[in-house]
Amino acid sequence: MTPSDPVPRLNAALEGRYRIECELGEGGMATVYLADDLKHERKVALKVLKPELAAVVGAERFLAEIKTTANLQHPHILPLFDSGEADSFTELRERTSGS
Repeated sequence: MTPSDPVPRLNAALEGRYRIECELGEGGMATVYLADDLKHERKVALKVLKPELAAVVGAERFLAEIKTTANLQHPHILPLFDSGEADSFTELRERTSGS
């Protein structure tokens, strides 16, 4: 764990609901993690807005993406089943394939 590693803080903010296993990838707006959905006992992709981006442009753009994603249905797009804020993180949660 590095001093700037957000995983311990994310795990604390999501305690009892999700537990992050590892980082899957990173893009311009967000980082995607593989996590356990503790309530439903399934794997999920957890997409978390980068805090430095949220501070500059606000979370509104990411929230608009969440609304758009929630209405998409395609075999190559993970379905959105939850979104929200935890601590100062804005995130959405999607089922992973095979879950």
